[in-house]
Amino acid sequence: MASKSVALITMSTRGTRVGPSVSSFVEKIIEKPLTSAGFTIANVDLVKFNLPVYNEPVAPAMVPDKAQFKYEHSRAWSAEIKKHDGYVLVIPEYNYSVAGGTKNAIDYLMNEWKGKPVAIVSYGTRGGTSASEQVKGALSGMGLRVAETRPALAFNQPDIFTAIGGKLGDATLKAWEAEQTANVAKAAEDLKDLLMQPNTPANALRP
Repeated sequence: MASKSVALITMSTRGTRVGPSVSSFVEKIIEKPLTSAGFTIANVDLVKFNLPVYNEPVAPAMVPDKAQFKYEHSRAWSAEIKKHDGYVLVIPEYNYSVAGGTKNAIDYLMNEWKGKPVAIVSYGTRGGTSASEQVKGALSGMGLRVAETRPALAFNQPDIFTAIGGKLGDATLKAWEAEQTANVAKAAEDLKDLLMQPNTPANALRP
Protein backbone atom coordinates (compact mmCIF):
# COMPACT_ATOMS: atom_id res chain seq x y z
CA MET A 1 0.00 0.00 0.00
CA ALA A 2 1.36 3.40 -0.96
CA SER A 3 2.09 5.74 1.92
CA LYS A 4 -0.22 8.68 2.49
CA SER A 5 1.10 12.17 1.83
CA VAL A 6 0.64 15.11 4.20
CA ALA A 7 1.25 18.59 2.80
CA LEU A 8 2.81 21.05 5.22
CA ILE A 9 1.59 24.30 3.70
CA THR A 10 3.15 27.68 4.43
CA MET A 11 0.16 29.97 3.91
CA SER A 12 1.76 33.41 4.24
CA THR A 13 2.30 35.34 1.01
CA ARG A 14 3.94 38.60 2.10
CA GLY A 15 7.16 39.65 0.43
CA THR A 16 8.89 39.71 3.81
CA ARG A 17 7.57 36.89 5.98
CA VAL A 18 8.47 34.66 8.88
CA GLY A 19 6.12 31.89 7.74
CA PRO A 20 8.81 29.55 6.30
CA SER A 21 10.68 29.65 9.62
CA VAL A 22 7.49 28.83 11.50
CA SER A 23 6.83 25.91 9.15
CA SER A 24 10.38 24.67 9.71
CA PHE A 25 9.78 24.68 13.48
CA VAL A 26 6.53 22.76 12.99
CA GLU A 27 8.07 20.23 10.60
CA LYS A 28 10.79 19.23 13.06
CA ILE A 29 8.11 18.26 15.56
CA ILE A 30 5.56 16.55 13.33
CA GLU A 31 8.08 14.63 11.25
CA LYS A 32 8.68 11.76 13.68
CA PRO A 33 5.06 10.95 14.63
CA LEU A 34 3.89 11.10 11.01
CA THR A 35 6.78 9.37 9.24
CA SER A 36 6.98 6.63 11.89
CA ALA A 37 3.36 5.81 11.04
CA GLY A 38 4.20 5.58 7.33
CA PHE A 39 3.11 9.04 6.22
CA THR A 40 5.28 11.28 4.06
CA ILE A 41 5.53 15.05 4.50
CA ALA A 42 5.65 17.37 1.48
CA ASN A 43 6.55 21.03 1.88
CA VAL A 44 4.22 23.31 -0.05
CA ASP A 45 4.66 27.09 -0.19
CA LEU A 46 1.56 28.99 -1.20
CA VAL A 47 3.54 31.98 -2.44
CA LYS A 48 4.97 29.92 -5.32
CA PHE A 49 1.51 29.54 -6.86
CA ASN A 50 1.02 33.30 -7.18
CA LEU A 51 -2.76 33.09 -6.87
CA PRO A 52 -4.64 36.29 -7.70
CA VAL A 53 -7.92 37.08 -5.99
CA TYR A 54 -10.18 34.33 -7.33
CA ASN A 55 -10.73 35.06 -11.01
CA GLU A 56 -12.13 31.84 -12.47
CA PRO A 57 -15.44 32.02 -14.41
CA VAL A 58 -16.72 28.89 -12.62
CA ALA A 59 -17.40 28.15 -8.96
CA PRO A 60 -14.87 25.82 -7.28
CA ALA A 61 -17.60 23.37 -6.29
CA MET A 62 -18.28 22.73 -10.01
CA VAL A 63 -14.79 21.31 -10.59
CA PRO A 64 -14.19 18.66 -11.87
CA ASP A 65 -17.61 17.13 -12.53
CA LYS A 66 -19.39 20.10 -14.10
CA ALA A 67 -16.60 22.45 -15.19
CA GLN A 68 -12.85 22.89 -15.46
CA PHE A 69 -10.53 25.66 -14.34
CA LYS A 70 -9.55 28.12 -17.06
CA TYR A 71 -6.23 29.41 -15.70
CA GLU A 72 -2.94 27.63 -15.16
CA HIS A 73 -2.48 29.01 -11.62
CA SER A 74 -5.79 27.42 -10.60
CA ARG A 75 -4.96 24.11 -12.25
CA ALA A 76 -1.55 24.00 -10.56
CA TRP A 77 -2.97 24.74 -7.11
CA SER A 78 -5.76 22.22 -7.66
CA ALA A 79 -3.33 19.49 -8.71
CA GLU A 80 -1.09 20.15 -5.72
CA ILE A 81 -3.87 19.96 -3.16
CA LYS A 82 -5.57 17.00 -4.81
CA LYS A 83 -2.51 14.76 -4.62
CA HIS A 84 -2.21 14.90 -0.83
CA ASP A 85 -4.21 12.89 1.71
CA GLY A 86 -4.07 15.45 4.52
CA TYR A 87 -2.70 18.86 5.40
CA VAL A 88 -1.00 20.94 8.05
CA LEU A 89 -1.79 24.60 7.43
CA VAL A 90 0.65 27.06 8.98
CA ILE A 91 -1.34 30.29 8.99
CA PRO A 92 -0.52 33.88 9.99
CA GLU A 93 -2.93 36.26 11.66
CA TYR A 94 -3.10 39.89 10.53
CA ASN A 95 -5.16 42.50 12.37
CA TYR A 96 -7.01 39.94 14.50
CA SER A 97 -8.19 37.98 11.47
CA VAL A 98 -7.29 35.38 8.88
CA ALA A 99 -4.95 36.71 6.20
CA GLY A 100 -6.57 37.45 2.84
CA GLY A 101 -4.10 35.24 0.97
CA THR A 102 -4.90 32.30 3.24
CA LYS A 103 -8.65 32.59 2.77
CA ASN A 104 -8.28 33.16 -0.98
CA ALA A 105 -6.21 29.98 -1.36
CA ILE A 106 -8.74 27.97 0.61
CA ASP A 107 -11.64 29.36 -1.41
CA TYR A 108 -9.99 28.51 -4.74
CA LEU A 109 -10.91 24.86 -4.26
CA MET A 110 -13.66 22.67 -2.87
CA ASN A 111 -13.64 19.03 -3.93
CA GLU A 112 -9.84 18.77 -3.74
CA TRP A 113 -10.06 19.47 0.04
CA LYS A 114 -13.37 17.87 0.92
CA GLY A 115 -13.42 14.96 3.35
CA LYS A 116 -9.69 15.13 4.07
CA PRO A 117 -8.07 15.75 7.48
CA VAL A 118 -6.26 18.96 8.32
CA ALA A 119 -4.34 20.38 11.26
CA ILE A 120 -4.14 24.14 11.79
CA VAL A 121 -1.11 25.84 13.33
CA SER A 122 -1.44 29.61 13.71
CA TYR A 123 1.07 32.28 14.63
CA GLY A 124 1.10 36.00 15.35
CA THR A 125 1.59 38.58 18.06
CA ARG A 126 -1.05 36.78 20.16
CA GLY A 127 -0.69 33.36 18.61
CA GLY A 128 -3.22 33.82 15.82
CA THR A 129 -6.15 32.35 17.75
CA SER A 130 -8.74 34.46 15.92
CA ALA A 131 -7.43 33.36 12.53
CA SER A 132 -7.30 29.75 13.70
CA GLU A 133 -10.92 29.83 14.80
CA GLN A 134 -12.02 31.43 11.52
CA VAL A 135 -10.13 28.92 9.39
CA LYS A 136 -11.47 26.03 11.48
CA GLY A 137 -15.02 27.24 10.84
CA ALA A 138 -14.43 27.59 7.11
CA LEU A 139 -12.72 24.24 6.66
CA SER A 140 -15.19 22.35 8.83
CA GLY A 141 -18.07 23.86 6.92
CA MET A 142 -16.44 22.82 3.64
CA GLY A 143 -16.34 19.21 4.80
CA LEU A 144 -12.74 18.83 5.94
CA ARG A 145 -11.95 16.96 9.16
CA VAL A 146 -10.16 19.41 11.43
CA ALA A 147 -7.75 18.16 14.11
CA GLU A 148 -8.96 19.10 17.57
CA THR A 149 -5.59 20.45 18.74
CA ARG A 150 -4.76 23.78 17.10
CA PRO A 151 -1.42 25.16 18.33
CA ALA A 152 -1.23 28.96 18.55
CA LEU A 153 2.34 30.26 18.45
CA ALA A 154 2.79 33.74 19.91
CA PHE A 155 5.90 35.84 19.36
CA ASN A 156 7.76 37.04 22.43
CA GLN A 157 7.14 40.74 22.86
CA PRO A 158 10.75 41.83 22.13
CA ASP A 159 10.75 39.69 18.96
CA ILE A 160 7.60 41.07 17.34
CA PHE A 161 9.36 43.48 15.00
CA THR A 162 12.01 40.86 14.32
CA ALA A 163 9.22 38.59 13.10
CA ILE A 164 7.67 41.37 11.03
CA GLY A 165 11.08 41.73 9.42
CA GLY A 166 11.00 38.07 8.43
CA LYS A 167 13.13 36.46 11.15
CA LEU A 168 12.19 34.24 14.05
CA GLY A 169 13.77 35.63 17.21
CA ASP A 170 15.88 33.38 19.44
CA ALA A 171 13.78 34.10 22.52
CA THR A 172 10.60 33.21 20.66
CA LEU A 173 12.08 29.99 19.29
CA LYS A 174 13.30 28.90 22.74
CA ALA A 175 9.90 29.68 24.24
CA TRP A 176 8.13 27.67 21.54
CA GLU A 177 10.49 24.74 22.02
CA ALA A 178 9.76 24.74 25.76
CA GLU A 179 6.06 25.56 25.71
CA GLN A 180 4.63 24.50 22.35
CA THR A 181 6.46 21.33 21.32
CA ALA A 182 3.97 19.07 23.09
CA ASN A 183 1.03 20.97 21.61
CA VAL A 184 2.34 20.69 18.04
CA ALA A 185 3.11 17.00 18.59
CA LYS A 186 -0.45 16.47 19.85
CA ALA A 187 -1.81 18.13 16.69
CA ALA A 188 0.28 15.67 14.66
CA GLU A 189 -1.15 12.76 16.65
CA ASP A 190 -4.68 14.06 16.11
CA LEU A 191 -4.00 14.34 12.39
CA LYS A 192 -2.52 10.85 12.29
CA ASP A 193 -5.69 9.45 13.86
CA LEU A 194 -7.82 11.25 11.28
CA LEU A 195 -5.64 9.96 8.46
CA MET A 196 -6.44 6.43 9.58
CA GLN A 197 -10.15 7.05 9.00
CA PRO A 198 -11.93 7.16 5.62
CA ASN A 199 -11.84 10.50 3.80
CA THR A 200 -15.57 11.05 3.74
CA PRO A 201 -17.58 14.21 4.44
CA ALA A 202 -19.65 12.18 6.89
CA ASN A 203 -16.60 12.04 9.18
CA ALA A 204 -16.04 15.80 9.08
CA LEU A 205 -16.38 17.87 12.22
CA ARG A 206 -18.75 20.81 12.14
CA PRO A 207 -18.02 24.27 13.52
